[in-house]
Amino acid sequence: MRIDLHCHSTASDGTDTPAELVRDAAAAGLDVVALTDHDTTRGYAEATAALPEGLTLVTGAELSCRIDGVSMHMLAYLFDPEEPALLAERELVRDDRVPRAQGMVAKLNALGVPVTWEQVERIAAGGSVGRPHVASALVELGVVPTVSDAFTEEWLADGGRAYVEKHESDPFEAIRLVKSAGGVTVFAHPAAAKRGRTVPESAIAEMAAAGLDGIEVDHMDHDTDSRERLRGLAKELGLLVTGSSDYHGSRKSVALGEYTTDPEVYGEIIRRATGAFPVPGAGGV
Repeated sequence: MRIDLHCHSTASDGTDTPAELVRDAAAAGLDVVALTDHDTTRGYAEATAALPEGLTLVTGAELSCRIDGVSMHMLAYLFDPEEPALLAERELVRDDRVPRAQGMVAKLNALGVPVTWEQVERIAAGGSVGRPHVASALVELGVVPTVSDAFTEEWLADGGRAYVEKHESDPFEAIRLVKSAGGVTVFAHPAAAKRGRTVPESAIAEMAAAGLDGIEVDHMDHDTDSRERLRGLAKELGLLVTGSSDYHGSRKSVALGEYTTDPEVYGEIIRRATGAFPVPGAGGV
Protein backbone atom coordinates (compact mmCIF):
# COMPACT_ATOMS: atom_id res chain seq x y z
CA MET A 1 0.00 0.00 0.00
CA ARG A 2 1.12 3.56 -0.78
CA ILE A 3 -0.23 6.00 1.80
CA ASP A 4 0.15 9.81 1.77
CA LEU A 5 -1.29 11.41 4.91
CA HIS A 6 -0.71 15.14 4.35
CA CYS A 7 -2.19 16.93 1.31
CA HIS A 8 -3.81 20.29 0.62
CA SER A 9 -6.47 21.46 -1.82
CA THR A 10 -7.95 24.80 -2.86
CA ALA A 11 -10.03 24.64 0.34
CA SER A 12 -6.87 26.09 1.91
CA ASP A 13 -3.60 26.79 0.09
CA GLY A 14 -3.27 24.00 -2.47
CA THR A 15 -3.76 24.53 -6.20
CA ASP A 16 -5.78 21.36 -6.91
CA THR A 17 -9.48 21.31 -6.12
CA PRO A 18 -10.48 18.50 -3.72
CA ALA A 19 -11.84 16.54 -6.70
CA GLU A 20 -8.64 17.04 -8.70
CA LEU A 21 -6.56 16.05 -5.68
CA VAL A 22 -8.17 12.64 -5.25
CA ARG A 23 -8.08 11.94 -8.98
CA ASP A 24 -4.40 12.92 -9.12
CA ALA A 25 -3.72 10.76 -6.06
CA ALA A 26 -5.20 7.73 -7.80
CA ALA A 27 -3.22 8.50 -10.96
CA ALA A 28 -0.05 8.71 -8.84
CA GLY A 29 -0.65 5.15 -7.68
CA LEU A 30 -1.70 5.94 -4.12
CA ASP A 31 -3.97 3.60 -2.20
CA VAL A 32 -4.74 6.08 0.61
CA VAL A 33 -4.68 9.88 0.64
CA ALA A 34 -5.47 12.28 3.47
CA LEU A 35 -7.05 15.68 2.88
CA THR A 36 -5.57 17.94 5.56
CA ASP A 37 -6.37 21.53 4.65
CA HIS A 38 -5.45 24.29 7.07
CA ASP A 39 -8.03 24.70 9.85
CA THR A 40 -10.92 23.66 7.59
CA THR A 41 -12.91 20.63 6.52
CA ARG A 42 -14.61 22.44 3.65
CA GLY A 43 -13.16 20.15 0.98
CA TYR A 44 -14.49 16.87 2.38
CA ALA A 45 -17.76 16.66 0.41
CA GLU A 46 -16.19 17.39 -2.99
CA ALA A 47 -13.31 14.98 -2.40
CA THR A 48 -15.66 12.21 -1.27
CA ALA A 49 -18.00 12.68 -4.24
CA ALA A 50 -15.08 12.42 -6.71
CA LEU A 51 -13.20 9.60 -4.96
CA PRO A 52 -12.05 7.06 -7.57
CA GLU A 53 -12.53 3.36 -7.02
CA GLY A 54 -9.48 1.84 -5.37
CA LEU A 55 -8.49 4.99 -3.47
CA THR A 56 -9.36 5.52 0.20
CA LEU A 57 -9.81 9.03 1.63
CA VAL A 58 -8.72 9.89 5.17
CA THR A 59 -10.40 13.08 6.35
CA GLY A 60 -8.35 15.45 8.45
CA ALA A 61 -7.06 18.98 8.94
CA GLU A 62 -3.79 20.75 9.70
CA LEU A 63 -4.34 22.87 12.81
CA SER A 64 -2.38 26.07 13.44
CA CYS A 65 -0.80 26.02 16.90
CA ARG A 66 1.78 27.98 18.90
CA ILE A 67 3.88 27.03 21.91
CA ASP A 68 6.26 29.37 23.74
CA GLY A 69 6.17 31.79 20.82
CA VAL A 70 6.95 29.11 18.20
CA SER A 71 4.40 28.32 15.48
CA MET A 72 3.72 24.66 14.77
CA HIS A 73 1.18 22.59 12.86
CA MET A 74 -0.83 19.68 14.23
CA LEU A 75 -2.25 17.13 11.80
CA ALA A 76 -5.60 15.83 13.02
CA TYR A 77 -7.09 12.70 11.45
CA LEU A 78 -10.53 11.09 11.45
CA PHE A 79 -12.18 13.39 13.99
CA ASP A 80 -15.87 14.26 14.04
CA PRO A 81 -15.96 17.48 11.96
CA GLU A 82 -19.16 18.63 13.67
CA GLU A 83 -17.94 18.24 17.27
CA PRO A 84 -18.79 21.70 18.69
CA ALA A 85 -15.68 22.56 20.71
CA LEU A 86 -13.18 21.63 18.00
CA LEU A 87 -15.33 23.27 15.34
CA ALA A 88 -15.43 26.52 17.34
CA GLU A 89 -11.64 26.52 17.74
CA ARG A 90 -11.08 25.89 14.02
CA GLU A 91 -13.42 28.74 13.15
CA LEU A 92 -11.60 31.07 15.56
CA VAL A 93 -8.28 30.30 13.90
CA ARG A 94 -9.70 30.48 10.38
CA ASP A 95 -11.52 33.78 10.97
CA ASP A 96 -8.26 35.42 12.02
CA ARG A 97 -6.58 34.49 8.73
CA VAL A 98 -8.11 37.35 6.71
CA PRO A 99 -7.03 40.27 8.96
CA ARG A 100 -3.64 38.61 9.32
CA ALA A 101 -3.13 38.38 5.55
CA GLN A 102 -4.35 41.95 5.16
CA GLY A 103 -1.77 43.01 7.74
CA MET A 104 0.98 41.29 5.73
CA VAL A 105 -0.16 43.12 2.61
CA ALA A 106 0.04 46.42 4.50
CA LYS A 107 3.56 45.62 5.73
CA LEU A 108 4.67 44.68 2.23
CA ASN A 109 3.25 47.93 0.88
CA ALA A 110 5.24 49.81 3.52
CA LEU A 111 8.34 47.99 2.25
CA GLY A 112 7.62 49.22 -1.28
CA VAL A 113 6.10 45.99 -2.63
CA PRO A 114 2.94 46.78 -4.71
CA VAL A 115 0.97 43.70 -3.66
CA THR A 116 -2.79 44.26 -3.21
CA TRP A 117 -5.42 42.52 -1.12
CA GLU A 118 -7.44 41.93 -4.31
CA GLN A 119 -4.46 40.04 -5.76
CA VAL A 120 -4.19 37.81 -2.67
CA GLU A 121 -7.96 37.18 -2.67
CA ARG A 122 -7.80 36.16 -6.32
CA ILE A 123 -4.96 33.72 -5.64
CA ALA A 124 -6.76 32.26 -2.59
CA ALA A 125 -9.87 31.73 -4.77
CA GLY A 126 -12.15 31.30 -1.79
CA GLY A 127 -9.79 29.01 0.13
CA SER A 128 -8.64 29.46 3.71
CA VAL A 129 -6.24 32.35 3.09
CA GLY A 130 -2.69 32.03 4.39
CA ARG A 131 0.92 33.01 3.91
CA PRO A 132 1.37 30.82 0.79
CA HIS A 133 -1.19 32.98 -1.01
CA VAL A 134 0.73 36.13 -0.09
CA ALA A 135 3.93 34.35 -1.12
CA SER A 136 2.37 33.49 -4.49
CA ALA A 137 1.57 37.17 -4.96
CA LEU A 138 5.25 37.97 -4.39
CA VAL A 139 6.15 35.41 -7.05
CA GLU A 140 3.68 36.97 -9.50
CA LEU A 141 5.27 40.37 -8.91
CA GLY A 142 8.77 38.99 -9.46
CA VAL A 143 9.87 39.86 -5.92
CA VAL A 144 10.96 36.26 -5.26
CA PRO A 145 11.42 33.36 -7.70
CA THR A 146 9.47 30.73 -5.75
CA VAL A 147 6.97 30.46 -2.90
CA SER A 148 9.64 28.91 -0.68
CA ASP A 149 11.88 31.93 -1.24
CA ALA A 150 9.20 34.15 0.34
CA PHE A 151 9.51 32.27 3.64
CA THR A 152 12.65 34.07 4.81
CA GLU A 153 13.30 36.72 7.44
CA GLU A 154 13.40 39.25 4.62
CA TRP A 155 9.73 38.56 3.88
CA LEU A 156 7.21 36.17 5.47
CA ALA A 157 9.04 33.78 7.80
CA ASP A 158 8.21 33.92 11.51
CA GLY A 159 9.61 37.22 12.72
CA GLY A 160 10.24 38.40 9.15
CA ARG A 161 9.80 41.97 7.97
CA ALA A 162 6.26 41.34 6.67
CA TYR A 163 5.23 38.70 9.22
CA VAL A 164 1.99 39.17 11.15
CA GLU A 165 0.88 36.89 13.96
CA LYS A 166 -2.54 35.25 14.01
CA HIS A 167 -4.60 33.38 16.55
CA GLU A 168 -3.11 29.91 16.96
CA SER A 169 -4.26 27.14 19.25
CA ASP A 170 -2.34 25.89 22.24
CA PRO A 171 -1.10 22.45 21.11
CA PHE A 172 -2.08 20.79 24.37
CA GLU A 173 -5.60 22.14 23.98
CA ALA A 174 -5.60 21.05 20.32
CA ILE A 175 -4.64 17.51 21.35
CA ARG A 176 -7.42 17.48 23.95
CA LEU A 177 -10.01 18.82 21.50
CA VAL A 178 -9.08 16.38 18.73
CA LYS A 179 -9.12 13.47 21.16
CA SER A 180 -12.53 14.55 22.44
CA ALA A 181 -13.74 14.57 18.83
CA GLY A 182 -12.48 11.02 18.32
CA GLY A 183 -9.43 11.97 16.27
CA VAL A 184 -5.71 11.19 16.13
CA THR A 185 -2.94 13.82 16.33
CA VAL A 186 0.43 13.95 14.56
CA PHE A 187 2.93 16.81 14.89
CA ALA A 188 3.62 17.98 11.31
CA HIS A 189 7.21 18.52 10.06
CA PRO A 190 8.63 19.18 13.57
CA ALA A 191 12.21 19.73 12.36
CA ALA A 192 11.48 22.09 9.46
CA ALA A 193 14.05 24.63 10.61
CA LYS A 194 14.06 26.57 7.35
CA ARG A 195 10.48 27.68 8.16
CA GLY A 196 11.67 29.37 11.35
CA ARG A 197 12.19 28.36 14.97
CA THR A 198 11.33 24.75 15.82
CA VAL A 199 9.74 23.26 18.92
CA PRO A 200 12.30 21.74 21.34
CA GLU A 201 12.29 18.01 21.91
CA SER A 202 11.41 18.58 25.57
CA ALA A 203 8.10 20.13 24.46
CA ILE A 204 7.43 17.20 22.12
CA ALA A 205 7.93 14.88 25.11
CA GLU A 206 5.37 16.94 27.06
CA MET A 207 2.92 16.66 24.16
CA ALA A 208 3.47 12.92 24.01
CA ALA A 209 2.62 12.71 27.70
CA ALA A 210 -0.54 14.73 26.97
CA GLY A 211 -1.73 12.29 24.30
CA LEU A 212 0.06 13.21 21.05
CA ASP A 213 -0.10 10.13 18.82
CA GLY A 214 2.77 10.66 16.41
CA ILE A 215 5.26 12.84 14.57
CA GLU A 216 5.73 13.35 10.85
CA VAL A 217 9.28 12.22 10.11
CA ASP A 218 9.62 11.62 6.37
CA HIS A 219 8.98 15.07 4.92
CA MET A 220 10.63 17.22 2.26
CA ASP A 221 11.79 19.75 4.87
CA HIS A 222 13.70 17.15 6.93
CA ASP A 223 17.24 16.15 6.02
CA THR A 224 18.65 12.69 6.72
CA ASP A 225 20.08 13.62 10.12
CA SER A 226 16.79 15.17 11.22
CA ARG A 227 14.85 12.07 10.22
CA GLU A 228 17.19 9.77 12.12
CA ARG A 229 16.97 11.98 15.21
CA LEU A 230 13.17 12.12 15.02
CA ARG A 231 12.88 8.35 14.59
CA GLY A 232 14.92 7.90 17.73
CA LEU A 233 12.79 10.42 19.60
CA ALA A 234 9.58 8.73 18.44
CA LYS A 235 10.85 5.36 19.64
CA GLU A 236 11.84 6.84 22.98
CA LEU A 237 8.45 8.50 23.46
CA GLY A 238 6.31 5.71 22.01
CA LEU A 239 5.04 7.86 19.13
CA LEU A 240 3.88 6.76 15.70
CA VAL A 241 6.10 7.75 12.75
CA THR A 242 4.43 9.01 9.59
CA GLY A 243 5.67 10.15 6.19
CA SER A 244 3.81 12.47 3.83
CA SER A 245 4.29 14.71 0.83
CA ASP A 246 2.63 17.85 2.26
CA TYR A 247 1.39 18.25 -1.31
CA HIS A 248 0.20 21.71 -2.39
CA GLY A 249 -0.16 21.15 -6.13
CA SER A 250 1.93 23.53 -8.23
CA ARG A 251 2.62 25.76 -5.22
CA LYS A 252 5.41 23.38 -4.14
CA SER A 253 7.74 21.08 -6.06
CA VAL A 254 6.97 17.92 -4.06
CA ALA A 255 4.88 15.24 -5.77
CA LEU A 256 1.98 13.23 -4.40
CA GLY A 257 3.31 10.09 -2.75
CA GLU A 258 6.91 11.34 -2.70
CA TYR A 259 6.95 10.42 1.01
CA THR A 260 4.62 7.81 2.47
CA THR A 261 3.44 6.21 5.71
CA ASP A 262 3.97 2.57 6.67
CA PRO A 263 0.74 0.54 6.35
CA GLU A 264 1.09 -0.72 9.94
CA VAL A 265 1.18 2.85 11.23
CA TYR A 266 -1.84 3.71 9.09
CA GLY A 267 -3.66 0.73 10.57
CA GLU A 268 -2.89 1.95 14.08
CA ILE A 269 -4.23 5.42 13.26
CA ILE A 270 -7.48 3.85 12.08
CA ARG A 271 -7.64 1.68 15.20
CA ARG A 272 -7.28 4.70 17.49
CA ALA A 273 -9.81 6.89 15.68
CA THR A 274 -13.46 6.90 16.74
CA GLY A 275 -14.73 10.18 15.29
CA ALA A 276 -14.78 9.16 11.63
CA PHE A 277 -13.69 6.33 9.36
CA PRO A 278 -11.71 6.23 6.10
CA VAL A 279 -13.90 6.57 3.02
CA PRO A 280 -13.43 3.92 0.32
CA GLY A 281 -13.67 5.11 -3.28
CA ALA A 282 -16.77 4.18 -5.23
CA GLY A 283 -15.82 5.42 -8.69
CA GLY A 284 -16.34 9.15 -8.24
CA VAL A 285 -18.52 11.45 -10.33
